[in-house]
Amino acid sequence: MLSKRQQDTYQFIRDYILRHGHGPVLEEIANGLGIQSRGSVHRYVQTLVDAGLIAVESGRHRGISLLEDSGVMAPATSLPMVGRIAAGHPIEAIPGEERIDLGEFFMGPGRFVLKVQGDSMCEAGILDGDMVVIQQADTASNGDIVVALIDHEVATLKTLLRHDDGSLTLRAENSLIPPFRYPADRVQIQGIVVGQMRSYR
Repeated sequence: MLSKRQQDTYQFIRDYILRHGHGPVLEEIANGLGIQSRGSVHRYVQTLVDAGLIAVESGRHRGISLLEDSGVMAPATSLPMVGRIAAGHPIEAIPGEERIDLGEFFMGPGRFVLKVQGDSMCEAGILDGDMVVIQQADTASNGDIVVALIDHEVATLKTLLRHDDGSLTLRAENSLIPPFRYPADRVQIQGIVVGQMRSYR
């Protein structure tokens, strides 16, 4: 059973090889995962070797490779992109060979998913029952859709607006719900929306 850090290391190595066609070096893994200690990265890599997920060729600069049949395979999180289609006027979808790795859109260190309840963000296209992907953060820019904790008690998903006096407005994207303005010390930013998922089945 891999730890979260070991899973992140494997996912980074997998994504790197799929993008570049060769393995990363330890420094690239450390930078990609925000780990300062190369020793820790080395231990994570050795755990993946012991688990039979990767191989490391001694003496080779980029000696990390995946142990999956005959080389790099399309990840289970990828789907084929078969063309483009206009949303306004019907046109023919043009077949293509490219695959879209959903992991590149949604996955990464410090990310988590929340299920939306209610319709307070409906005019931003975020509906009841949608899943939103959150990048963990303790600060955000004006206009970001954030997870905010109010008075250390109530968490909410709202658009963040900053004011010159330092106060913050948390605005629902629903014209029926008024915005609420708070002193900055009452609001703790916990993350920023970076993706959204919805199933129609």
